[in-house]
Amino acid sequence: MIAPMRVWLFTASIMGALAVLCGAFAAHGLAARLDAKALSVFETGARYHMYHALALGLAAFAMRGEAVGRARLAAILFLAGIVLFSGSLYLLALTGISALGFVTPVGGMAFIAGWILLALAGLKLRDV
Repeated sequence: MIAPMRVWLFTASIMGALAVLCGAFAAHGLAARLDAKALSVFETGARYHMYHALALGLAAFAMRGEAVGRARLAAILFLAGIVLFSGSLYLLALTGISALGFVTPVGGMAFIAGWILLALAGLKLRDV
């Protein structure tokens, strides 16, 4: 059971690094190129990207015993949420294509479902 935990912790760490890169890109590379609203949208994407990179790490650490299945599904949902929610906000801010805004709530629902599954995984964990 260690292998899935290791893979998901690696994925969480890469997602965290990408979130920092996106935030730095917004602050230093986009501030002069985007209007305030688009920059705010991009920064929201980066903020939720980081929150859920950390959540992905929590899910990785919960992948033990009876909690493995729920924690793994939570991790999958957090990753899907990062791609759909944050990714759609990044693209919306950079391209101005408003139709991308329809994808964002799907990512938000993935985040919510991930948190619920992580909570349910927590109920399955045994004290060590």
